[in-house]
Amino acid sequence: HSQQQHTAKMADDGKTPVTIITGFLGAGKTTLVNHILTGNHGKRIAIIENEFGEVGVDDGLVVETKEEIFEMNNGCICCTVRGDLIRILGKLLQRKDKFDYILIETTGLADPAPVAQTFFVDDDLKEQLRLDAILTVVDAKHVMQHLMEEKPEGVENESVEQVAFADKILLNKVDLVTDAEKEALIAKIKTINSRAKIIESQHSVVDLEEIIGIRAFDLDTVVEMDEEFLNVDGTHMHDDTVTSVGIKVGGALDLGRLNGWLSALLRDKGQDIFRSKGILSIHGSDDKYVFQGVHMLMGMGS
Repeated sequence: HSQQQHTAKMADDGKTPVTIITGFLGAGKTTLVNHILTGNHGKRIAIIENEFGEVGVDDGLVVETKEEIFEMNNGCICCTVRGDLIRILGKLLQRKDKFDYILIETTGLADPAPVAQTFFVDDDLKEQLRLDAILTVVDAKHVMQHLMEEKPEGVENESVEQVAFADKILLNKVDLVTDAEKEALIAKIKTINSRAKIIESQHSVVDLEEIIGIRAFDLDTVVEMDEEFLNVDGTHMHDDTVTSVGIKVGGALDLGRLNGWLSALLRDKGQDIFRSKGILSIHGSDDKYVFQGVHMLMGMGS
């Protein structure tokens, strides 16, 4: 009985829950955000986006809704933008119309730990916000090669970090793998993180109650795993073998030739292209076309 009271009291602590959505490039994070935004839940949700790359594409891919989206595009959320993040969150907290939830979608190359630290190192945020959960979206088809990748000395494997720090794991695109592959992947994930609950999904479709307002983040567990967690001045090295290329050109494209070029590019170089996406103008159509690719898989739609 006292446990119930305790939970009720905690739920009513007046703090706004914050969910950090992480996951490697192309795992399905933006799709999940869209799914949450278009869901029929009647909640007011603020989204903070952070992209790795010089041309911001995600804000064009996130559906138009009444929720507000704030975009940070100056690189890795875990290194340079903690100040930016604190500033945006501070602005959100000053508003009269309060949000029920705040979601932070990190770039696929971010280690979630420094983002999570933000909520423990800034006193104002600590009083008004509560880190609810780190949710890691995992691409069932491609994540194994990223988890197994050998990194240079001192460089973090971000996809391992993302799995290790997760409070919940959304195992996405399960329709693209066999049962045996899926079982092997779940076993591998459990060796990295045995405490996080794994939810399977396709196209990032998942019940909102499963991922928001779940009170899954536990500071003690995290500090036990990484005693440097609250040391804000700690440094980490990024894998500088991963870079981004942005192409911005005026004019309209020929759909047939574009498809041919993209298909050839992803067929020949797809192994090395973790993620590709763009918003395109196609000759003869007024619609905005969006293409998305992960390694060799590509989709296009208007």
